[in-house]
Amino acid sequence: MKAVDINCDMGESFGAYSLGNDKEILTYISSANIACGFHAGDPATMKKTVRLALEAGVAIGAHPGFPDLVGFGRRNMELSAEEGHDIVVYQIGALQAFVQAEGGVMQHVKPHGALYNMAATRAPLAEAIAEAVYRVNPNLILYGLAGSELTKACEKIGLRSAHEVFADRTYQQDGTLTPRTQPNAMITDQEKSLTQVVRMVKEGVVQSEQGIDVPISANTICIHGDGAHALEFAQHIRQALTAAQISVKAFHA
Repeated sequence: MKAVDINCDMGESFGAYSLGNDKEILTYISSANIACGFHAGDPATMKKTVRLALEAGVAIGAHPGFPDLVGFGRRNMELSAEEGHDIVVYQIGALQAFVQAEGGVMQHVKPHGALYNMAATRAPLAEAIAEAVYRVNPNLILYGLAGSELTKACEKIGLRSAHEVFADRTYQQDGTLTPRTQPNAMITDQEKSLTQVVRMVKEGVVQSEQGIDVPISANTICIHGDGAHALEFAQHIRQALTAAQISVKAFHA
């Protein structure tokens, strides 16, 4: 039976008083990417989210982003490779401290937003991020867009990577995600999204916006926890995978 990881971005609020659907979504995923305070989150939220993930038996990862609270980390910032390296080290360290304090072990790192997208196509930034993760802990797994510069950077230095695919995003024929600035970037039709996910995992292809099937590796599926129907979507993704005889488990398992 094929297996795949489901990951979700979490802890992207403040004060730990409003975690949205995080607690309920943890029931349906296998890995949680927890914001580290730069694009979202704060110490109280990080601690609370780490505790919830550990209680649910879900693998924990750091979710570092650009220092851009106002833009939620989705605006490009022209940092040097060294600056990119340093902000990733800083944020991994912050979350790792909370994980350790709660008696857990960190599994992975997944860059957020613009940092993730820029690293997917810019080799120097990708290599700086991979080096940052490796130097903090070479046993961590770096999540990156399938077939991107980020996963290639991992291969160069011997860092484990997880090729990530998206349930609710459309793809271009070069394997990149359609930019959010374009009206067709998000998939709002639930059935279309579920079909895309199953094909990516079982057949290793995704249909691009140009109508061409593009080869793709799918180790982990990203779902977004901040949408209006996020919890319902998580439930249906899990059900669709089960129906297709695909098991769900953390990437390290």
